[in-house]
Amino acid sequence: MPLTPFRIQKFLGGLRYPARKEQVLERARQRGADERVLGALHTLPDRAYESPISISRQIGQPPAS
Repeated sequence: MPLTPFRIQKFLGGLRYPARKEQVLERARQRGADERVLGALHTLPDRAYESPISISRQIGQPPAS
């Protein structure tokens, strides 16, 4: 199954925003996210995310150099 924004967001239901990276990861773990989803979330920069869209957009970005 491809890693899509919808697939990632289904593991973040109920998360209160703004949310920091560790809160995002914890929610995904609580909701049973698989290793591929958790791996993508681990690539997020450590900052606050204002919405599900901000998380999806960041995951779609190339890593900062």
